[in-house]
Amino acid sequence: MSNRLFQSIIHQMKPTVDRTIGVLDDAGLVIACSELNFIGEQREGIMSYGSDAIINDGYTYKIIGLAAKPDYAIFVEGKDDFASKVAGILAIALGSIKEYSDDKYDKSNFIKNIILDNILTGDIFFKARELHFPVEVSRTVMLIRLINKTDISVADILQSLFPEKTKDYVINISETDIVLVKEVRSSIESKDLEKLARSIVDTLFGEFYTKTMVGIGSVVGNLKDIARSFKEAQIALEVGKVFDTEKSIVSYDNLGIGRLIYQLPTTLCEMFLNEVFKKGLIESLDQETVHTIQKFFENNLNVSETSRKLFVHRNTLVYRLEKIRRITGLDLREFDHAIIFKVALMVKKYLISKKNNF
Repeated sequence: MSNRLFQSIIHQMKPTVDRTIGVLDDAGLVIACSELNFIGEQREGIMSYGSDAIINDGYTYKIIGLAAKPDYAIFVEGKDDFASKVAGILAIALGSIKEYSDDKYDKSNFIKNIILDNILTGDIFFKARELHFPVEVSRTVMLIRLINKTDISVADILQSLFPEKTKDYVINISETDIVLVKEVRSSIESKDLEKLARSIVDTLFGEFYTKTMVGIGSVVGNLKDIARSFKEAQIALEVGKVFDTEKSIVSYDNLGIGRLIYQLPTTLCEMFLNEVFKKGLIESLDQETVHTIQKFFENNLNVSETSRKLFVHRNTLVYRLEKIRRITGLDLREFDHAIIFKVALMVKKYLISKKNNF
């Protein structure tokens, strides 16, 4: 991490400092240099010197870190005052950048350990105090899952979309999963979070042709609770995969009854389904009837609106609903019967998804 960071800074300074400049690691190996062919070269004995500027073989060196245990050394071509001043300035600049980078890295690792339950709850507050990390802040976790393979670094793109690095954290979890821990206002609404997730999905697909799904956990007010928000984001994606296959954004707060069904044992679901429908009954319904049922639910059991959306006469729809009642024993025009039927269809879908996963 530091190697790339140092090389980037050295590369930017090359036109300004008309001399060879570079960085040694604690073993005396050149890890960054304005002359790329020097990278990997070993320079013996340099790291054993103290913190004062030293001159060796035509180069001026300046140690970064404690004299007893140096981290890096800056070197500048030449042994005059200019070389000494450049080395001193670079040592201060790169030392500060490294400190900031390490601090950011430590905080990202800290967040990752929390969401993956790799740290005890009691230790969270001690570590937060050590890193000067705010505890009582409203945050939410978004889980971005890649649907198709891509050569681009999605994490880097997300980091550019959320540049507030002291408040928002982008963390790679696996090849397909990236987590965004976002600081938000406590009063933020679910629709605002979904709008934010939509901007992520649209940007990744519109500019980089990368298809993604986003699961949104609930907003939590304490640092230790972001692990719960992460698990909720995971559940949102899993439940969405079963019940809302067309959605690319799924919020845990809006899962509704699907969340309840997903957490039920399959044996209980099978018992319920057998009580509502005889074996093979749902499979006996033709495609037209299933489509009618779906549209009827989508239009809140409104016969007139459903018939308009289906482009059929009202009496035709009533006939189809009567046919469903004769087959299943449930009249979808009655609210209680409609609820039972809707839940039963969702349970059936859930059981099919479970079987497909084994």
